Amino acid sequence: MVAAPALEGQADNGSAVKAQGTLTRADERMIDDLQRGAFDYFLRHTHVHSGLVADTSRPDAPASIAVVGFALSAYPVAVERGWIAREDAVGRCLDALRFFAGSDQSGAADATGWRGFYFHFLDGDTGRRAWSSELSSIDTALLVVGMLTAAAYFDAATPSEDELRRLANLLYDRVNWNWSEHDDDAVALGWKPECGFLNYGWQGYNEAIVLYALGLGSDTHRLTTASFETWTETYQWENLYGIDFLYAGPLFVHQFSHAWIDFRGIRDSFMREKGCDYFENSRRATEVQRQYAIRNPRGFGGYGQDGWGLTASDGPSVEPKTVAGRRQAFYGYAARGVPWGPDDGTLNNACVAASLVFAPEIALPALRRLVVEAGATGGNALYASGVNVTAGGDTPWISEGVFGLDQGLTVLMIENFRTGLPWRLTRSIPCLRAGLRRAGFTGGWLQP
Repeated sequence: MVAAPALEGQADNGSAVKAQGTLTRADERMIDDLQRGAFDYFLRHTHVHSGLVADTSRPDAPASIAVVGFALSAYPVAVERGWIAREDAVGRCLDALRFFAGSDQSGAADATGWRGFYFHFLDGDTGRRAWSSELSSIDTALLVVGMLTAAAYFDAATPSEDELRRLANLLYDRVNWNWSEHDDDAVALGWKPECGFLNYGWQGYNEAIVLYALGLGSDTHRLTTASFETWTETYQWENLYGIDFLYAGPLFVHQFSHAWIDFRGIRDSFMREKGCDYFENSRRATEVQRQYAIRNPRGFGGYGQDGWGLTASDGPSVEPKTVAGRRQAFYGYAARGVPWGPDDGTLNNACVAASLVFAPEIALPALRRLVVEAGATGGNALYASGVNVTAGGDTPWISEGVFGLDQGLTVLMIENFRTGLPWRLTRSIPCLRAGLRRAGFTGGWLQP
Protein backbone atom coordinates (compact mmCIF):
# COMPACT_ATOMS: atom_id res chain seq x y z
CA MET A 1 0.00 0.00 0.00
CA VAL A 2 1.22 3.51 -0.84
CA ALA A 3 1.09 5.65 2.28
CA ALA A 4 -0.83 8.91 2.18
CA PRO A 5 1.28 12.05 2.61
CA ALA A 6 0.72 14.58 5.34
CA LEU A 7 -2.28 16.67 4.35
CA GLU A 8 -2.46 19.49 6.83
CA GLY A 9 -0.53 22.65 6.12
CA GLN A 10 0.17 21.92 2.47
CA ALA A 11 0.85 24.84 0.15
CA ASP A 12 -2.08 25.88 -2.03
CA ASN A 13 -0.56 24.37 -5.15
CA GLY A 14 0.10 21.02 -3.48
CA SER A 15 3.39 20.69 -5.36
CA ALA A 16 6.22 18.84 -3.70
CA VAL A 17 8.44 19.54 -6.68
CA LYS A 18 7.88 23.29 -6.56
CA ALA A 19 8.30 23.40 -2.79
CA GLN A 20 11.64 21.68 -3.12
CA GLY A 21 12.83 24.19 -5.72
CA THR A 22 13.33 21.59 -8.46
CA LEU A 23 10.97 23.21 -10.97
CA THR A 24 13.44 24.73 -13.41
CA ARG A 25 12.99 27.94 -15.37
CA ALA A 26 12.55 25.82 -18.48
CA ASP A 27 9.78 23.91 -16.70
CA GLU A 28 8.09 27.16 -15.72
CA ARG A 29 8.20 28.38 -19.33
CA MET A 30 6.93 25.04 -20.61
CA ILE A 31 4.01 25.02 -18.20
CA ASP A 32 3.17 28.66 -18.86
CA ASP A 33 3.23 28.16 -22.63
CA LEU A 34 1.08 25.05 -22.37
CA GLN A 35 -1.48 26.73 -20.14
CA ARG A 36 -1.64 29.88 -22.27
CA GLY A 37 -1.98 27.85 -25.46
CA ALA A 38 -4.84 25.88 -23.93
CA PHE A 39 -6.67 29.05 -22.87
CA ASP A 40 -6.47 30.44 -26.40
CA TYR A 41 -9.00 27.77 -27.40
CA PHE A 42 -11.73 29.81 -25.71
CA LEU A 43 -10.73 32.99 -27.50
CA ARG A 44 -10.91 31.25 -30.87
CA HIS A 45 -13.95 29.02 -30.50
CA THR A 46 -16.54 30.99 -28.56
CA HIS A 47 -19.66 32.06 -30.44
CA VAL A 48 -20.21 35.81 -30.44
CA HIS A 49 -23.14 37.06 -28.31
CA SER A 50 -24.24 33.63 -26.94
CA GLY A 51 -20.98 32.81 -25.16
CA LEU A 52 -21.36 29.16 -26.21
CA VAL A 53 -18.08 27.36 -26.81
CA ALA A 54 -17.51 24.71 -29.48
CA ASP A 55 -16.98 21.16 -28.29
CA THR A 56 -13.98 20.83 -30.63
CA SER A 57 -12.13 22.98 -33.14
CA ARG A 58 -13.41 20.84 -35.99
CA PRO A 59 -15.63 22.58 -38.55
CA ASP A 60 -19.34 22.71 -37.66
CA ALA A 61 -18.81 21.23 -34.20
CA PRO A 62 -21.73 21.97 -31.85
CA ALA A 63 -21.26 23.78 -28.57
CA SER A 64 -20.74 21.76 -25.39
CA ILE A 65 -22.27 23.05 -22.16
CA ALA A 66 -19.45 21.44 -20.16
CA VAL A 67 -16.86 23.30 -22.21
CA VAL A 68 -18.72 26.54 -21.46
CA GLY A 69 -18.34 25.71 -17.75
CA PHE A 70 -14.60 25.26 -18.18
CA ALA A 71 -14.39 28.54 -20.10
CA LEU A 72 -16.22 30.46 -17.38
CA SER A 73 -13.77 29.04 -14.83
CA ALA A 74 -10.76 29.81 -17.03
CA TYR A 75 -11.53 33.51 -17.46
CA PRO A 76 -10.48 34.39 -13.88
CA VAL A 77 -7.17 32.58 -14.48
CA ALA A 78 -6.67 34.54 -17.70
CA VAL A 79 -7.36 37.85 -15.94
CA GLU A 80 -4.89 37.06 -13.18
CA ARG A 81 -2.22 36.12 -15.72
CA GLY A 82 -2.82 39.18 -17.89
CA TRP A 83 -4.03 37.24 -20.93
CA ILE A 84 -7.33 39.09 -21.11
CA ALA A 85 -8.71 42.34 -19.68
CA ARG A 86 -11.12 42.03 -16.77
CA GLU A 87 -13.84 43.91 -18.66
CA ASP A 88 -13.51 41.56 -21.63
CA ALA A 89 -13.71 38.51 -19.39
CA VAL A 90 -16.80 39.85 -17.61
CA GLY A 91 -18.43 40.52 -20.97
CA ARG A 92 -17.75 36.99 -22.15
CA CYS A 93 -19.19 35.54 -18.95
CA LEU A 94 -22.28 37.73 -19.22
CA ASP A 95 -22.84 36.65 -22.81
CA ALA A 96 -23.10 33.03 -21.65
CA LEU A 97 -25.14 33.68 -18.51
CA ARG A 98 -27.62 35.90 -20.31
CA PHE A 99 -28.03 33.27 -23.00
CA PHE A 100 -28.80 30.49 -20.53
CA ALA A 101 -31.07 32.72 -18.44
CA GLY A 102 -33.19 33.49 -21.51
CA SER A 103 -32.96 30.07 -23.16
CA ASP A 104 -35.87 27.82 -24.08
CA GLN A 105 -36.54 25.65 -21.03
CA SER A 106 -39.60 23.88 -22.43
CA GLY A 107 -37.94 20.47 -22.72
CA ALA A 108 -39.02 20.23 -26.36
CA ALA A 109 -36.93 18.26 -28.82
CA ASP A 110 -35.37 21.49 -30.15
CA ALA A 111 -35.19 23.39 -26.85
CA THR A 112 -32.07 24.33 -24.88
CA GLY A 113 -33.06 22.61 -21.66
CA TRP A 114 -35.66 21.73 -19.06
CA ARG A 115 -36.04 22.10 -15.30
CA GLY A 116 -32.81 24.08 -15.15
CA PHE A 117 -30.78 21.35 -16.88
CA TYR A 118 -29.41 21.69 -20.41
CA PHE A 119 -28.90 19.43 -23.36
CA HIS A 120 -25.31 18.23 -23.62
CA PHE A 121 -24.70 19.66 -27.10
CA LEU A 122 -26.24 22.83 -28.51
CA ASP A 123 -26.19 24.49 -31.89
CA GLY A 124 -23.62 27.25 -31.56
CA ASP A 125 -25.70 29.76 -33.51
CA THR A 126 -29.24 29.05 -32.31
CA GLY A 127 -28.51 27.56 -28.88
CA ARG A 128 -30.94 24.72 -29.53
CA ARG A 129 -30.36 21.02 -28.91
CA ALA A 130 -27.88 19.37 -31.26
CA TRP A 131 -27.25 15.72 -32.20
CA SER A 132 -30.37 14.48 -30.35
CA SER A 133 -28.22 14.75 -27.24
CA GLU A 134 -29.42 14.03 -23.72
CA LEU A 135 -30.37 16.48 -21.01
CA SER A 136 -27.16 15.87 -19.09
CA SER A 137 -26.87 15.95 -15.31
CA ILE A 138 -23.06 15.97 -15.16
CA ASP A 139 -22.53 18.40 -18.02
CA THR A 140 -25.08 20.77 -16.46
CA ALA A 141 -23.12 20.51 -13.20
CA LEU A 142 -19.86 21.39 -14.96
CA LEU A 143 -21.58 24.37 -16.57
CA VAL A 144 -23.10 25.58 -13.31
CA VAL A 145 -19.91 25.22 -11.26
CA GLY A 146 -18.23 27.35 -13.94
CA MET A 147 -20.90 30.00 -13.48
CA LEU A 148 -20.42 30.00 -9.72
CA THR A 149 -16.64 30.13 -10.05
CA ALA A 150 -16.86 33.19 -12.27
CA ALA A 151 -19.29 34.78 -9.81
CA ALA A 152 -16.88 34.13 -6.93
CA TYR A 153 -14.04 35.87 -8.76
CA PHE A 154 -15.85 38.84 -10.30
CA ASP A 155 -16.89 40.40 -7.01
CA ALA A 156 -16.62 44.12 -7.79
CA ALA A 157 -19.55 46.44 -7.02
CA THR A 158 -20.16 47.35 -10.65
CA PRO A 159 -23.37 46.94 -12.68
CA SER A 160 -21.88 44.27 -14.93
CA GLU A 161 -20.31 42.19 -12.15
CA ASP A 162 -23.44 42.58 -10.00
CA GLU A 163 -25.46 41.20 -12.92
CA LEU A 164 -23.02 38.34 -13.41
CA ARG A 165 -23.38 37.23 -9.80
CA ARG A 166 -27.17 37.63 -9.84
CA LEU A 167 -27.53 35.51 -12.97
CA ALA A 168 -25.17 32.81 -11.71
CA ASN A 169 -27.20 32.43 -8.52
CA LEU A 170 -30.49 32.49 -10.43
CA LEU A 171 -29.33 29.77 -12.81
CA TYR A 172 -28.02 27.61 -9.98
CA ASP A 173 -31.26 27.94 -8.03
CA ARG A 174 -33.26 27.01 -11.14
CA VAL A 175 -31.71 23.54 -11.49
CA ASN A 176 -34.13 20.90 -10.20
CA TRP A 177 -31.51 18.50 -8.92
CA ASN A 178 -34.11 16.49 -6.99
CA TRP A 179 -36.06 15.74 -10.20
CA SER A 180 -33.00 13.89 -11.54
CA GLU A 181 -33.09 11.56 -8.52
CA HIS A 182 -35.80 9.42 -10.05
CA ASP A 183 -35.11 5.77 -9.27
CA ASP A 184 -34.37 4.46 -5.75
CA ASP A 185 -32.35 7.57 -4.88
CA ALA A 186 -30.05 7.15 -7.89
CA VAL A 187 -29.31 10.30 -9.88
CA ALA A 188 -29.95 9.80 -13.58
CA LEU A 189 -27.20 10.36 -16.12
CA GLY A 190 -29.66 12.09 -18.41
CA TRP A 191 -33.11 12.47 -19.94
CA LYS A 192 -34.45 12.74 -23.48
CA PRO A 193 -37.80 14.15 -24.60
CA GLU A 194 -38.28 11.13 -26.84
CA CYS A 195 -37.92 8.45 -24.14
CA GLY A 196 -37.61 10.05 -20.69
CA PHE A 197 -34.83 9.18 -18.24
CA LEU A 198 -31.95 7.11 -19.52
CA ASN A 199 -32.01 3.55 -18.23
CA TYR A 200 -28.89 3.84 -16.11
CA GLY A 201 -27.62 6.04 -13.31
CA TRP A 202 -24.27 6.73 -11.71
CA GLN A 203 -22.54 3.43 -10.95
CA GLY A 204 -19.01 3.12 -9.59
CA TYR A 205 -16.61 5.96 -8.84
CA ASN A 206 -16.62 8.63 -11.52
CA GLU A 207 -16.42 12.38 -12.07
CA ALA A 208 -19.75 13.14 -10.37
CA ILE A 209 -18.71 14.42 -6.92
CA VAL A 210 -19.09 18.01 -8.11
CA LEU A 211 -22.61 17.16 -9.29
CA TYR A 212 -23.58 15.74 -5.89
CA ALA A 213 -21.99 18.66 -4.05
CA LEU A 214 -23.99 21.16 -6.10
CA GLY A 215 -27.20 19.14 -5.82
CA LEU A 216 -26.88 18.61 -2.07
CA GLY A 217 -26.06 22.29 -1.54
CA SER A 218 -29.21 23.60 -3.22
CA ASP A 219 -31.76 25.57 -1.19
CA THR A 220 -34.44 25.17 -3.86
CA HIS A 221 -34.36 21.63 -5.34
CA ARG A 222 -31.97 19.63 -3.16
CA LEU A 223 -30.79 16.08 -3.70
CA THR A 224 -31.29 13.77 -0.75
CA THR A 225 -28.26 12.58 1.20
CA ALA A 226 -29.41 9.07 0.32
CA SER A 227 -28.52 9.78 -3.31
CA PHE A 228 -24.85 10.21 -2.42
CA GLU A 229 -24.85 7.14 -0.21
CA THR A 230 -26.53 5.10 -2.98
CA TRP A 231 -23.77 6.12 -5.35
CA THR A 232 -20.81 5.46 -3.03
CA GLU A 233 -22.16 1.99 -2.26
CA THR A 234 -21.17 1.07 -5.82
CA TYR A 235 -17.52 2.09 -5.33
CA GLN A 236 -14.81 -0.46 -6.07
CA TRP A 237 -11.61 -0.42 -3.93
CA GLU A 238 -8.75 -2.23 -5.63
CA ASN A 239 -5.10 -3.09 -5.24
CA LEU A 240 -3.17 -2.77 -8.49
CA TYR A 241 0.62 -2.99 -8.73
CA GLY A 242 0.72 -2.90 -4.93
CA ILE A 243 -1.28 0.34 -4.77
CA ASP A 244 -4.59 0.54 -2.88
CA PHE A 245 -7.03 3.00 -4.43
CA LEU A 246 -10.63 3.72 -5.38
CA TYR A 247 -10.80 2.34 -8.88
CA ALA A 248 -11.75 4.11 -12.07
CA GLY A 249 -9.95 3.28 -15.30
CA PRO A 250 -9.83 6.61 -17.20
CA LEU A 251 -7.79 9.43 -15.66
CA PHE A 252 -10.43 12.11 -16.28
CA VAL A 253 -12.57 10.48 -13.58
CA HIS A 254 -9.80 11.25 -11.09
CA GLN A 255 -9.45 14.83 -12.34
CA PHE A 256 -12.67 16.58 -13.37
CA SER A 257 -14.19 17.32 -9.96
CA HIS A 258 -10.69 18.22 -8.71
CA ALA A 259 -10.52 21.08 -11.20
CA TRP A 260 -12.84 22.93 -8.81
CA ILE A 261 -12.84 21.14 -5.45
CA ASP A 262 -9.76 20.95 -3.22
CA PHE A 263 -10.06 17.46 -1.72
CA ARG A 264 -6.84 17.64 0.30
CA GLY A 265 -7.62 16.71 3.89
CA ILE A 266 -11.41 16.49 3.51
CA ARG A 267 -13.00 13.06 3.65
CA ASP A 268 -16.43 11.49 3.32
CA SER A 269 -17.33 8.31 5.21
CA PHE A 270 -15.89 6.06 2.49
CA MET A 271 -12.51 7.76 2.52
CA ARG A 272 -12.41 8.01 6.30
CA GLU A 273 -12.80 4.24 6.43
CA LYS A 274 -9.92 3.82 3.95
CA GLY A 275 -7.63 6.33 5.67
CA CYS A 276 -7.35 8.26 2.40
CA ASP A 277 -8.87 11.24 0.62
CA TYR A 278 -9.83 11.85 -3.00
CA PHE A 279 -6.74 13.95 -3.73
CA GLU A 280 -4.40 11.23 -2.51
CA ASN A 281 -6.53 8.72 -4.40
CA SER A 282 -5.94 10.64 -7.63
CA ARG A 283 -2.21 10.63 -6.93
CA ARG A 284 -2.32 6.86 -6.59
CA ALA A 285 -4.43 6.51 -9.75
CA THR A 286 -1.81 8.52 -11.63
CA GLU A 287 0.93 6.15 -10.48
CA VAL A 288 -1.23 3.17 -11.47
CA GLN A 289 -1.41 4.61 -14.99
CA ARG A 290 2.36 4.95 -15.11
CA GLN A 291 2.93 1.43 -13.82
CA TYR A 292 0.58 0.05 -16.45
CA ALA A 293 2.44 1.90 -19.20
CA ILE A 294 5.80 0.62 -17.93
CA ARG A 295 4.50 -2.94 -18.05
CA ASN A 296 2.75 -2.27 -21.38
CA PRO A 297 1.01 -5.66 -21.44
CA ARG A 298 -0.41 -5.17 -24.92
CA GLY A 299 2.83 -4.05 -26.53
CA PHE A 300 1.87 -0.60 -27.80
CA GLY A 301 4.36 1.93 -29.14
CA GLY A 302 5.07 5.06 -27.11
CA TYR A 303 4.24 3.55 -23.71
CA GLY A 304 6.73 3.63 -20.87
CA GLN A 305 7.92 5.43 -17.76
CA ASP A 306 7.29 8.83 -19.36
CA GLY A 307 4.64 7.68 -21.83
CA TRP A 308 1.25 7.22 -20.15
CA GLY A 309 -2.17 8.84 -19.92
CA LEU A 310 -5.31 6.85 -20.80
CA THR A 311 -8.59 8.72 -20.50
CA ALA A 312 -11.69 9.67 -22.50
CA SER A 313 -10.18 10.81 -25.76
CA ASP A 314 -10.35 10.77 -29.52
CA GLY A 315 -8.59 7.89 -31.22
CA PRO A 316 -7.99 6.39 -34.62
CA SER A 317 -10.82 4.79 -36.59
CA VAL A 318 -8.63 2.72 -38.88
CA GLU A 319 -8.50 -0.90 -39.96
CA PRO A 320 -7.30 -3.44 -37.36
CA LYS A 321 -3.67 -4.44 -37.51
CA THR A 322 -1.43 -7.06 -35.97
CA VAL A 323 0.18 -5.92 -32.71
CA ALA A 324 2.31 -8.27 -30.59
CA GLY A 325 0.93 -11.26 -32.46
CA ARG A 326 -2.76 -10.43 -32.09
CA ARG A 327 -5.35 -8.58 -34.14
CA GLN A 328 -5.81 -5.12 -32.60
CA ALA A 329 -8.89 -2.98 -33.27
CA PHE A 330 -8.96 0.81 -32.90
CA TYR A 331 -11.88 2.50 -31.21
CA GLY A 332 -12.26 6.11 -32.31
CA TYR A 333 -13.56 8.23 -29.43
CA ALA A 334 -13.63 6.11 -26.26
CA ALA A 335 -13.17 6.29 -22.49
CA ARG A 336 -9.86 4.43 -22.32
CA GLY A 337 -8.59 3.17 -18.98
CA VAL A 338 -6.23 0.88 -17.12
CA PRO A 339 -5.66 -1.92 -16.54
CA TRP A 340 -8.79 -3.50 -18.02
CA GLY A 341 -9.19 -1.16 -20.97
CA PRO A 342 -10.34 -0.32 -23.42
CA ASP A 343 -6.82 0.30 -24.68
CA ASP A 344 -5.77 0.59 -28.31
CA GLY A 345 -2.49 2.46 -27.81
CA THR A 346 -3.98 5.97 -27.70
CA LEU A 347 -2.60 8.42 -25.14
CA ASN A 348 -3.96 11.83 -24.15
CA ASN A 349 -1.67 14.71 -23.22
CA ALA A 350 -4.18 16.84 -21.32
CA CYS A 351 -4.58 14.24 -18.59
CA VAL A 352 -0.80 14.28 -18.10
CA ALA A 353 -0.83 18.07 -17.66
CA ALA A 354 -3.76 17.73 -15.26
CA SER A 355 -1.72 15.24 -13.21
CA LEU A 356 0.87 17.89 -12.30
CA VAL A 357 -1.03 18.87 -9.21
CA PHE A 358 -1.18 15.27 -7.94
CA ALA A 359 2.17 13.79 -8.97
CA PRO A 360 4.56 16.41 -10.37
CA GLU A 361 7.55 14.12 -9.95
CA ILE A 362 6.19 11.82 -12.68
CA ALA A 363 4.09 14.31 -14.68
CA LEU A 364 6.93 16.75 -15.34
CA PRO A 365 9.22 14.22 -17.07
CA ALA A 366 6.27 13.03 -19.15
CA LEU A 367 5.42 16.61 -20.16
CA ARG A 368 9.02 17.32 -21.10
CA ARG A 369 8.96 14.30 -23.38
CA LEU A 370 5.63 15.36 -24.90
CA VAL A 371 6.93 18.82 -25.71
CA VAL A 372 9.98 17.38 -27.47
CA GLU A 373 7.92 14.86 -29.41
CA ALA A 374 5.29 17.44 -30.32
CA GLY A 375 8.03 19.67 -31.71
CA ALA A 376 8.99 16.90 -34.08
CA THR A 377 5.43 16.86 -35.47
CA GLY A 378 5.09 20.63 -35.79
CA GLY A 379 3.48 21.00 -32.37
CA ASN A 380 0.13 19.53 -33.40
CA ALA A 381 0.33 16.63 -30.96
CA LEU A 382 0.68 18.74 -27.82
CA TYR A 383 -2.98 19.84 -27.69
CA ALA A 384 -4.49 16.92 -29.61
CA SER A 385 -7.10 14.77 -27.90
CA GLY A 386 -5.27 11.58 -28.81
CA VAL A 387 -1.91 10.37 -30.12
CA ASN A 388 -1.36 6.78 -31.22
CA VAL A 389 2.10 5.61 -32.23
CA THR A 390 0.97 2.05 -32.98
CA ALA A 391 -1.82 3.00 -35.39
CA GLY A 392 0.22 5.59 -37.25
CA GLY A 393 2.77 3.44 -39.01
CA ASP A 394 5.72 5.61 -40.07
CA THR A 395 4.41 8.64 -38.15
CA PRO A 396 2.12 8.78 -35.10
CA TRP A 397 -1.62 9.06 -35.62
CA ILE A 398 -2.69 12.47 -34.22
CA SER A 399 -6.29 13.50 -33.59
CA GLU A 400 -7.52 16.27 -35.87
CA GLY A 401 -8.30 19.51 -34.12
CA VAL A 402 -8.41 19.99 -30.37
CA PHE A 403 -11.13 19.33 -27.80
CA GLY A 404 -12.45 22.02 -25.49
CA LEU A 405 -12.67 19.77 -22.44
CA ASP A 406 -8.96 18.98 -22.75
CA GLN A 407 -8.05 22.64 -22.94
CA GLY A 408 -10.24 23.67 -20.02
CA LEU A 409 -8.91 20.90 -17.82
CA THR A 410 -5.35 21.90 -18.72
CA VAL A 411 -5.91 25.55 -17.78
CA LEU A 412 -7.57 24.84 -14.43
CA MET A 413 -5.37 22.01 -13.22
CA ILE A 414 -2.15 23.77 -14.14
CA GLU A 415 -3.40 26.81 -12.23
CA ASN A 416 -4.22 24.66 -9.22
CA PHE A 417 -0.64 23.38 -9.43
CA ARG A 418 0.81 26.88 -9.76
CA THR A 419 -1.30 29.01 -7.42
CA GLY A 420 -4.43 27.12 -6.32
CA LEU A 421 -6.66 29.96 -7.60
CA PRO A 422 -9.61 27.78 -8.77
CA TRP A 423 -9.59 25.95 -5.45
CA ARG A 424 -9.55 29.18 -3.46
CA LEU A 425 -12.50 30.50 -5.44
CA THR A 426 -14.67 27.43 -4.98
CA ARG A 427 -13.82 27.14 -1.29
CA SER A 428 -15.67 30.45 -0.94
CA ILE A 429 -18.89 29.23 -2.62
CA PRO A 430 -21.45 28.59 0.18
CA CYS A 431 -23.55 26.00 -1.68
CA LEU A 432 -20.50 23.86 -2.49
CA ARG A 433 -19.37 23.93 1.12
CA ALA A 434 -22.88 23.04 2.28
CA GLY A 435 -23.21 20.27 -0.28
CA LEU A 436 -19.92 18.67 0.68
CA ARG A 437 -20.89 18.74 4.35
CA ARG A 438 -24.26 17.16 3.58
CA ALA A 439 -22.41 14.44 1.66
CA GLY A 440 -20.53 13.73 4.89
CA PHE A 441 -17.23 15.46 4.15
CA THR A 442 -15.38 16.75 7.20
CA GLY A 443 -11.92 18.04 8.07
CA GLY A 444 -9.46 20.38 6.42
CA TRP A 445 -10.82 23.62 4.99
CA LEU A 446 -14.42 22.50 5.69
CA GLN A 447 -13.89 22.95 9.43
CA PRO A 448 -15.75 25.96 10.88
